[in-house]
Amino acid sequence: MMATLPSLGFAGIGLMGLPMCRRLLAAGYPLTVWNRNPAKCAPLVEAGARQVATPAQLCQHADVVMLCLADTSVVREVIFGSAGIAEGAKRGQVLVDFSSLEPTATREMAEALINTTGMSWMDTPVSGGVSGAEAGSLAIMVGGTTADLERVRPVLLTLGQRVTHMGAVGAGQVTKVCNQMIVACNALVIAEVMALAERSQVNSGMIAEALAGGFADSKPLQILAPQMADSRFEPVKWHVRTLLKDLDAAVKFSREQGSATPISGLAAQLMRLHGAQGFLEKDPSTLVQLYREPGSRN
Repeated sequence: MMATLPSLGFAGIGLMGLPMCRRLLAAGYPLTVWNRNPAKCAPLVEAGARQVATPAQLCQHADVVMLCLADTSVVREVIFGSAGIAEGAKRGQVLVDFSSLEPTATREMAEALINTTGMSWMDTPVSGGVSGAEAGSLAIMVGGTTADLERVRPVLLTLGQRVTHMGAVGAGQVTKVCNQMIVACNALVIAEVMALAERSQVNSGMIAEALAGGFADSKPLQILAPQMADSRFEPVKWHVRTLLKDLDAAVKFSREQGSATPISGLAAQLMRLHGAQGFLEKDPSTLVQLYREPGSRN
């Protein structure tokens, strides 16, 4: 007899949340959705999802409640605010948070949630971007208990190709901080490289191909370098503000742990400078504009 699929709730229908939810629906999971802007749920409702008016109502219809939200403050509001998840949570339910949050805040919120409601918490931040969410090829970093992970592993494998248990609650967020430090610093160096190639009359459009397979190669290089060479900044696949938020979280957490992160600290300031010039909602491929001569920017 085929096992009954668990019912799922999902809060946060954005760049990542929408394709993730589409994959869950395609896999046959009963899905209930909520978003601060209700109109963004429309494509999922058309595909068979149920829509609710508050985060608390997700808990009425779901064994597992998932989040994919902007930052720590938004997650705190959606869980502990008025009509938040904590108001509807029941003992035995599991919260799975795909958002990228501050590790210390994650541990504090997880403790508060289980102590007040009995709902357990798993931090499961992802890497792979929108294309990975669409293809189901995300890398998922997990913090939480082994029992909770085994309970939701089939759901996670619908969304990602790699699920790695990093430790107790908060460990997934620490791993994502490490991931974002590498990605953001890499993106800034790629921008420097592309601007240098352009000023030196090198065919910048061939940089990614020339370096493919060598020690300098990376997914960010293969994605960002061609976009930078062509000044192809649309469509926006991720946001400068997201990398800035994650770098700030990395610097804050490293300070709490007494660990030195000078390169990430400088990267945060460069990212903040770029954002202040009107690029917060733009794609990180626009970072090349930091280094181009004003007359060559387009």
